[in-house]
Amino acid sequence: MNFRYSFVIPVYNRPEEVEDLLRSLTQLEEGEPFEVVLVEDGSENTSEAVVASYKQVLDIQYFLTENQGAGKSRNLGMQKACGNYFLILDSDCLVPSGYLTAVHSQLTTLPTDAFGGPDAAHRDFSVVQKAINFAMTSFLTTGGVRGKKNAVGKFQPRSFNMGISKRAFEETGGFSDQKIGEDIDLTFRLWAKGFQTQFIEKAFVYHKRRSTYKQFLLQTYAFGSTRPFLNQKYPGTAKLTYWFPSLFCLGFLGAVFLAFKGFEFFVYIYVSYFVLLFVQGSLQYKSLRVGLQCVLATTVQFAGYGFGFLKKVFWTLKS
Repeated sequence: MNFRYSFVIPVYNRPEEVEDLLRSLTQLEEGEPFEVVLVEDGSENTSEAVVASYKQVLDIQYFLTENQGAGKSRNLGMQKACGNYFLILDSDCLVPSGYLTAVHSQLTTLPTDAFGGPDAAHRDFSVVQKAINFAMTSFLTTGGVRGKKNAVGKFQPRSFNMGISKRAFEETGGFSDQKIGEDIDLTFRLWAKGFQTQFIEKAFVYHKRRSTYKQFLLQTYAFGSTRPFLNQKYPGTAKLTYWFPSLFCLGFLGAVFLAFKGFEFFVYIYVSYFVLLFVQGSLQYKSLRVGLQCVLATTVQFAGYGFGFLKKVFWTLKS
């Protein structure tokens, strides 16, 4: 199979991020040709000037649309793209020089119609961004489900770093109208159509994610609120592990209550876990400061996802 690659990137009011992303794409290793399809999703602060400055060094298509959400913008980008394989990125990513080489090498060896790659924190990212990356990717927090080769269960690509063939896009219709969890929704429909997904470990991106804990809390709350809906929409996909953040939060509150009653054993279990997070984060980033923030980021993640999940479950039961 001859692979022709199109990077598809939705963007909303983030010209500075687009500048960084396009700059990183100019530094890709020579080899497979590619184009960039950037869809401006109803932005008031557009990236038009930034895109124009890269027209001489990158093959770029640029489209402005009314605000319709990232999923629909990705679909438009794939409809307009010239490639037969679409590489979907978020605008807050940076692409390492060997990214496309890694993708092409793996797909040539083991062709699949969809794939996902991991994300990492660049050395220049802020302390908070590094801590959030830890919370989202560490085996201690998510089981490595968002980007480890030996992650638990079948790999589900995420839209910040995802590839899909033109054939798979045309047969599934691409992303749905969902604002959150649209990538998981697409993965389930890919599997239902018989398409295979794979994890390409070397095809990683640097993902900036959220820059404040308030933004991260709102994001994880939205993730947690969406999961019960997906479980209901796709019976048989629910897993006990989806309850872990909620049980963690309820257990913590219970442990604190028992500690006030003089029974401190369960508080010590939580303290031991937080110490483990601190040690791993400090070693991973070679910084005690980042290690401390990893504890906070994990707490924010569990609280946001856990209580968002619980609220949606109870709302669903009432309905």
